[in-house]
Amino acid sequence: MPWLSLLLFMLVFGMAIGWVAQLVVNGFDTRINWSEALITGLAGSFVGGIIGSLIFEGELRLRPSGIIGSIIGAILLVLLVNWVRRRR
Repeated sequence: MPWLSLLLFMLVFGMAIGWVAQLVVNGFDTRINWSEALITGLAGSFVGGIIGSLIFEGELRLRPSGIIGSIIGAILLVLLVNWVRRRR
């Protein structure tokens, strides 16, 4: 069952990336929305990680550029979510 461990790693990694993005954007004094952290982390990891890995490394592997790209992608998504909430 290697796919199960990969799925678990992706969920934990995505939530961690989303958590970091929420801390960067919203600051340390706000509560963490864990469901939003998971969604923005996974989507940010997908977008930022893939683009970062392909631009800087040329292949898909877990590297610092992919991790940085994941965080940047998740930060952009958290900013977008905050912007949409303010417009309502």
